Amino acid sequence: MGSHSLPSASAAQDVAKLAAAAAVPDRASGAASDKAAVVAVDASTDANADPEVDAEIYEHTHVHGVYEAIAPHFSATRYKPWPVVADFLQAQPPGSVGIDVGCGNGKYLGVNKDVFMVGSDRSSNLVGHARRRCRELEGKEDPAVAQAQAQTQSQGKKNKKKKGVSEAHSEAADAASDAQVAIADVLVADGLSLPFRERAVDFAICVAVVHHMSTRSRRQEAIRQLLRCVSTGVAGSGGTGHVLVYVWALEQGNSRRGWDEGGEQDLLVPWVLKSQQKKKTGPQAGTTTAAPAVSTRPVATDNKSGEPEGPTDAKQDDRTNADSDANKGAAPSGSEPHQHTDPVYQRYYHLYRKGELEEDVLAVGGSVVSSGYDRDNWWVVAANGAPPSRPT
Repeated sequence: MGSHSLPSASAAQDVAKLAAAAAVPDRASGAASDKAAVVAVDASTDANADPEVDAEIYEHTHVHGVYEAIAPHFSATRYKPWPVVADFLQAQPPGSVGIDVGCGNGKYLGVNKDVFMVGSDRSSNLVGHARRRCRELEGKEDPAVAQAQAQTQSQGKKNKKKKGVSEAHSEAADAASDAQVAIADVLVADGLSLPFRERAVDFAICVAVVHHMSTRSRRQEAIRQLLRCVSTGVAGSGGTGHVLVYVWALEQGNSRRGWDEGGEQDLLVPWVLKSQQKKKTGPQAGTTTAAPAVSTRPVATDNKSGEPEGPTDAKQDDRTNADSDANKGAAPSGSEPHQHTDPVYQRYYHLYRKGELEEDVLAVGGSVVSSGYDRDNWWVVAANGAPPSRPT
C-alpha cells in the first residue's frame, strides 16, 4: 500500500465462507456424486445457517453500520460530481425521471435540473444529508432566498389589494408563488430490494455501491434490480432506459493504493475519524487570544467513491502523510479505537477486475451499451436486453 493510507486487510477468507454457504443448496440438489463436496463445505459452515442472512450480517458490520457512523464526515468529503456521471445525467432528455441508488449525501441530485430524480440509500443518516440537499435545491435552506420570497409575496399582496382583487384570489396567488418546483426527493431503501415499480423510471445511476456487496450473486442482484426499474431503452433515445454503474477497480497500479492486476479482490479498507486540535501559533499584535478550536474530520484514507477526501490543496499531502504515520498498526474490524482514541472503521470492498462488471450485467440479462475506466474505477452503461425478435 502507498504511504498515504492505512493498509487494507484481506477479506478473502470471510467472503469464501459466505460463497461456500451459498453453494450448499445448489450442490445438495445435484447428483449423488456431489455428496462428498457438500460434506466438505458443511464442515466449514453451519448447516442451519441462511447464506443471505450471513451476508447481510457481514455487510451490516462492514458497510451499513460504518456509513451510519461516519455519515457527517463522509458527506463533508462529497461535493463535486464526477465528469462521466455528470455527462450521463446531462444527456437525459428534459422531463425524464431517474433514480440514484446509493445516493449518499445527494451530490448528484440537481446536476440536471430538467429531470426529476429520486435518491435512495441504505443509510438513514446519509439520507438526512441528501434531504437537506433537496431543500437547498428548492431554495428552502437559504435565508437570503427565504427573505426575498417573503418580501416579494408581501408586496404582491399589497398590489393586488390596491387593484381590488378579492382576498381569496390574492391568497391563492400567494400560495402558488410559494410552491417550488421539486427536482428531487430521497428515501431510505435497500439496493437489493428497491421499492420502485418495474420499468417506472427512464434512467438510473449507482455510483460506488455494488462493490460493497459481499458475494457475486448479491452484486449481480443489485444490477438486476437497477435494470428492473428502468424502461426498455431504444437505440438513439438519448440515454432513455440506461443504467450507469461505477465500481472500484482492481487495476490501480498508478494510484497511491498500490492495488493492481492479480492482487486480492476482497478487502477491508479503513476509514479513520481523526480528531485534532487546531493550535494557534500565538497571539498577534492587536488581537485577543482565543481558545483553540476543536474539529473532527476524516483522515484521507481510501473512500467510497475513490475521490479525494476533502478539498485538494497544497496542504493536503502534508496532512495525509502525518495522518498515515499516526495511524499505523490499526487492526481490521467493524470499528475499533485507535491508540489515540481515533476510531477506525473497516469497510468491505470487492475490487472489480477488467471485464467483470460487464460479465455481471450480461449474467442478469442486461446488455452493455458502453463501458470504460475512470479514476481507478470501472464503469458501465447498461440497458435491458434486446427484446426477442418477432417471427416473420
